[in-house]
Amino acid sequence: MNDYIAVDIGASSGRLVAARMTGGRLELQEIHRFSNGFAEHDGHNYWDIEYLFQEILQGLKLAKEAGIHDCTLGIDTWAVDYVLLDSEGNRLSEVYAYRDSRTQGAPDLFHKLISRETVYAKTGIQELNFNTLYQLFVHDRKELYRAERILMVPDYLYYRLSGRYMNEVTNASTMQLLNAAVREFDEDLLAAVKVRRNQFVKLTEPGEVLGELLPELVQKYQLPRCSLVVVPSHDTASAVAGVPADAKRSWAYLSSGTWSLLGVERSEPLIGVSARKANYTNEWGAYGTYRFLKNIMGLWMIQEVRKELDSTYSFAELAELAEAAPAFRSLVPCNAARFLNPDRMIGEIQSCCRESGQPIPGSPGELARCIFDSLALTYRDALQELMELTGERVNVLHIVGGGSNNKLLCRLTADLLEIEVQAGPSESTALGNIAVQMISTGQLKDLAEARELIARSFPTEIYLPDPLEGREEVLGRWQELKSRF
Repeated sequence: MNDYIAVDIGASSGRLVAARMTGGRLELQEIHRFSNGFAEHDGHNYWDIEYLFQEILQGLKLAKEAGIHDCTLGIDTWAVDYVLLDSEGNRLSEVYAYRDSRTQGAPDLFHKLISRETVYAKTGIQELNFNTLYQLFVHDRKELYRAERILMVPDYLYYRLSGRYMNEVTNASTMQLLNAAVREFDEDLLAAVKVRRNQFVKLTEPGEVLGELLPELVQKYQLPRCSLVVVPSHDTASAVAGVPADAKRSWAYLSSGTWSLLGVERSEPLIGVSARKANYTNEWGAYGTYRFLKNIMGLWMIQEVRKELDSTYSFAELAELAEAAPAFRSLVPCNAARFLNPDRMIGEIQSCCRESGQPIPGSPGELARCIFDSLALTYRDALQELMELTGERVNVLHIVGGGSNNKLLCRLTADLLEIEVQAGPSESTALGNIAVQMISTGQLKDLAEARELIARSFPTEIYLPDPLEGREEVLGRWQELKSRF
């Protein structure tokens, strides 16, 4: 079986990507792409989970039409959101989107029961108000009690394809319910949110074979025969597995998409007072690794700006317009809660600049430049924190994901961080997903060999740092801005 299919679904789009070895290199082919996004009804934001399932079936049907008859398949999506099932395996409710406002204020209420310090010491997971811990805390108690099973979004999609339950570890770790010391659900945290251990199933590691695609689905939809392999189902975990890093160099990664995740891969978690105060997280990775990282707002801001401009400009065109706009003219603190899900992103950016006495960006190019400059400065802060916390110098930063195509942002990052940046591959999430499938089937020995294959198959673009004119003045203004918010 030499065909591999990655189902890779992010917050704004999803796709099915096929892979095959040809002449010692890995080749990718996008089979199917579809949009994704949450919608508001009855005052809340929800995902259309059944639509996503149907799009997976459509993609598999297209795969068979393209000549793929036997394959392995792995699924990765975003994190923290969950699905409640009854005793018959049917959904009890719609699937809340993490940007829903129901968790506003939830952390403060929860931590009256268990302190922030205790939760971090147990889990090593950073506090984000949309973590599953807080979502479950505010979920309807009666509905939660009736749930026979609690699955994360990719767990549910695997279940619909195979009929088998699992809780995959990389996504489960983002729930902020797993105890890092014992690598199991923490009973105190479960009790605090009024859920039971038996509502979850056995934690499943990447690389395990879940089973075959349900025969009734194969027959009804004319699908290929698929063996479902458990991959790192958190898309960032798959993206990090797909980083073409040289083990002989000290490296960090920046997975750049709707969110920007900057961190390092470690063999053990780094849990302490300094890490907690810096809001760093220890998410579980493939093969017993940990992703010590910081969540940064990411390209969500430019995605929302583009949407408010009626998608008149492509992302590449917005980057070109930003290139022509004045540098570091207007800056915003990207990680401020006000940018998480504002009614109007453009208005929120402009209000922030107005409040801080800066020029107000008006044109598409000025807005894009404001976002990219601010993101690069935020990356600088995060990398400095990272090196201080780990006590290790980083020599190269790998930028992977869609943001690796943004030449302006890559160059700004290299210059501001004063570090070599290697950009690409943009398909790192799909590649990490596929790499674990290939290791599971024995075509590759381990992750090191997989990364060598990815590096050989998908060359990166290298950005070396150049002196930045007015650097100290920019950094001074940035520090002053952060102190105001």
